[in-house]
Amino acid sequence: MSDLPFSSSTTPDVPMPCGAWPSRVTAALVAGKTLSLSEVNADGNAVFWLERRPAEKGRSVLMRWAEGQGVAEALPTDFDVATRVHEYGGGAYAVRSGRIAFSDKRTGAVWLVAQPGAEPVQIAGEDGLRYADLRFDPAASTVLAVREDHRAKGEAKAALVALKLPTAGAQAEEVVLYNGPDFLSSPAVSPDGTRMAWVEWQHPDMPWDATRLCLADVVRDAEGRITALNNKQILAGAEQRESVLEPRWTEGGQLLAISDRSGCWTVWAVQFGQGAPALTLCTMPEGEIGQPAWVFGQRSYQPLQQGGCLVLAVRDGRTTCLHQTAQGQALAFAAHPDQCPVPLADGRFAWLEVPDDALPAVVVGSMTKGVEQVLQRAATLDLAPADISRAETIRFPVPGQEGVLGHALFYPPANSRACVPKGTLPPMIVQVHGGPTARAQEGFSFKVQWWTSRGFAVLDVNYGGSTGFGRAWRERLNGAWGVVDVADCIAACRHMVATGRVDPKRLAIRGSSAGGMTVLVALAESNLFAAGVSLYGVTDLRALAQETHKFEARYLDGLIGPWPEAEAVYLARSPLSVAHKIKAAVLLLQGSDDKVVPPGQAHAMARALEEAGSPCTLHEFPGEGHGFRQEVTIRKALEEELAFYGRVFGFEA
Repeated sequence: MSDLPFSSSTTPDVPMPCGAWPSRVTAALVAGKTLSLSEVNADGNAVFWLERRPAEKGRSVLMRWAEGQGVAEALPTDFDVATRVHEYGGGAYAVRSGRIAFSDKRTGAVWLVAQPGAEPVQIAGEDGLRYADLRFDPAASTVLAVREDHRAKGEAKAALVALKLPTAGAQAEEVVLYNGPDFLSSPAVSPDGTRMAWVEWQHPDMPWDATRLCLADVVRDAEGRITALNNKQILAGAEQRESVLEPRWTEGGQLLAISDRSGCWTVWAVQFGQGAPALTLCTMPEGEIGQPAWVFGQRSYQPLQQGGCLVLAVRDGRTTCLHQTAQGQALAFAAHPDQCPVPLADGRFAWLEVPDDALPAVVVGSMTKGVEQVLQRAATLDLAPADISRAETIRFPVPGQEGVLGHALFYPPANSRACVPKGTLPPMIVQVHGGPTARAQEGFSFKVQWWTSRGFAVLDVNYGGSTGFGRAWRERLNGAWGVVDVADCIAACRHMVATGRVDPKRLAIRGSSAGGMTVLVALAESNLFAAGVSLYGVTDLRALAQETHKFEARYLDGLIGPWPEAEAVYLARSPLSVAHKIKAAVLLLQGSDDKVVPPGQAHAMARALEEAGSPCTLHEFPGEGHGFRQEVTIRKALEEELAFYGRVFGFEA
């Protein structure tokens, strides 16, 4: 496949075989020149963010911008700012009062830059320890973190720790503040420094199932560094099952948190009075405000100094950023943030902008004007408006539930230089998001535009279990993974065929991780699809229950049934058990170092398909884990998948 741009002689809107359209969305652009931007934070008027660079083998670099100083790397080049806590990481750095604390992925250690330009000094870490969710306390004398301890055999142990920063009279010191629960997150100290809130939960729950919001008094030493917690109390989650997330304090000392006790995630306030603390529902706009806690450090809402909040509300599968004023008005924030914007000292905001017609960019702007200054783009993208496919919201009948409509995003083919030949319909790829507790989102994505720019339609399905639609929709997948998700994807595909917009003979389905399992079971359960692609997908649920990492070790208890009591169900739902029913062509793409879904699962599936006489190709990429990060891998995987569809659908890629 060529990476050359269009020739000057190419005529607009020329009918071309779908799949063979020349596209400016090249493998070189996607794999090597596109940065993955995340974790935008601010310190005064300085803006920080992480950028992961495929060209540097996926190294994550901490960047800094300030007015008059421009953009520069904030740390020496030998650091990889990331963490492997829960394997998915997040909250890998914190900034406050000119100080930077960060986790180095290669060693797991935490380092401190005491002032701009100073050399990093290690303040915590040894073999077997990992740190995430880093936060400075208000006095900037202590770094709080969630520590994951792998030093002993068996399951890793979680703890909230205080990393007491070095002073003129004392060395850096690590103190365990609290441990016991299986999982901990979100340590948040009150503005006056006297209290700390956090979230905890136990096996077999996941954080979107049931958590507890806790509070304790903070104890400090003579130098103001945090040394202990006293008088722990549970504020929410003790008497009812609810998912409580993201505790935050307002400038005035009000504790807020997200809870789904009303049926969907939204913002609540903790009321302290004569009796036990109580949660009061804040006046918030319609929609779900909250995200599944796969990673640390997410920001679904942001209290403002002048009162009110910024919130990310999901409505009908699309995200809107709103300013909920102290007077109860919901005003549109004139942008498309990935996470809630963070305030700067001058009254502006910084955020990661994720529109539907451009690549993500770190920006600075205001509520009313939106983006005013672009600090860093994921890549330079030379696309005409007609080259970009935009999502259409699709509602489709849910199998077995009369009157219930499912959720999907449909992207038609889009290319300013080519069109679908007259009298034909485009092929369609059904895309299955991972998780499975996650959500297909409408922002510009190469996972979509790579295909639509080449003549494919894409259907991104928010099957039962997806977030953004309330707890009841999320719980449709309870005990039914491999059933509800598969049925919803098939139903969504049938709906699009019935509308007459796609070719019923050229349908494919692709997905990664949990989505890969849905792909393989859908191929076995339906003859709709001519091809399927599973990227590091689950193939043996029994092996997954026994081999996967701590964070997901009991995830399947809720999705399938308790292990090992429900072993028969695990066996029946596994793609390996239905491999003999698959007749479509299958492509398996797998990382050799995957700790979430070990490569043995892909090898077992390939053997099962081979024994069944089904066409299957397995490609294992050395040095890759759960999700591909290296430029050479991303490029090869894209090219191989496109060529695979070419062989199945009969076009030259």
